[in-house]
Amino acid sequence: MSPFTDRTLVVSGGSRGIGLAIALGAARRGANVVLLAKTAEPHPTLPGTVHTAVADVEAAGGKGVAVVGDVRKEEDVQRAVDTAVEHFGGVDVVINNASAIATEPTEQLSAKKFDLMMDINVRGTFLLTKAALPYLRKSPNAAVITLAPPLNMSPHWLGAHPTYTLSKYGMTLLSLGWAAEYADAGIGFSCLWPETYVATSAVANLAEGTLMSSSRSPEIMADAAIEILSRRAGEVNGQCYIDSAVLAEAGMTDLTRYGGGDSPILDIFVDKS
Repeated sequence: MSPFTDRTLVVSGGSRGIGLAIALGAARRGANVVLLAKTAEPHPTLPGTVHTAVADVEAAGGKGVAVVGDVRKEEDVQRAVDTAVEHFGGVDVVINNASAIATEPTEQLSAKKFDLMMDINVRGTFLLTKAALPYLRKSPNAAVITLAPPLNMSPHWLGAHPTYTLSKYGMTLLSLGWAAEYADAGIGFSCLWPETYVATSAVANLAEGTLMSSSRSPEIMADAAIEILSRRAGEVNGQCYIDSAVLAEAGMTDLTRYGGGDSPILDIFVDKS
């Protein structure tokens, strides 16, 4: 049996992009997936809804349930966890994927955007993980993957967009903190971040879509997440991973299948090697 057979994931922001790619990667291996996302109806500029994402999960061989909700709202997050328990008997994996980005200079950044990043990135990660913890404790191989970067304290990244950096490093610090707080609970808390830009809707909106050809596909993050979730909790707990490094450890060094051309654009917080 696959280590994903009957394993239940709760994924925030899973209607498209990296969240959906991870959900599909797990579904192909027999996992159950609960997707928490706001998009219930087709969006004029964004592909897919939480319902089409569940259809994709089931077409991939897994079992899926959609929960229409906002990761910022405690009652919606609790409903997603309760749905996982009701349909599948528990929660084994949490994927903290939902995130907001705004990189305007401080004097141009609105308070509304500041609040949005703190609420989705930090509060949402806290709420979903907290709600799932009672069930993660009962899982034979529990994991929480948070899509956040290693802490890079270079003045370049600290000064580039301080508020976005604060929100993403906040996610990382929560993961590292939980790894220590629950060190004896058998839960693997880790962070995962892309080495390069990933071809998501967020990147498509930058520079009128001209960066997409130099971005790798979301499947690279999915494959890296699957590799992490295939390891024991104690091995991954407290780690911050870069997708390409995870795959290299697993013996995959040819990344051309993920696109991006000969010189894919390095992502935020990633320095040239």
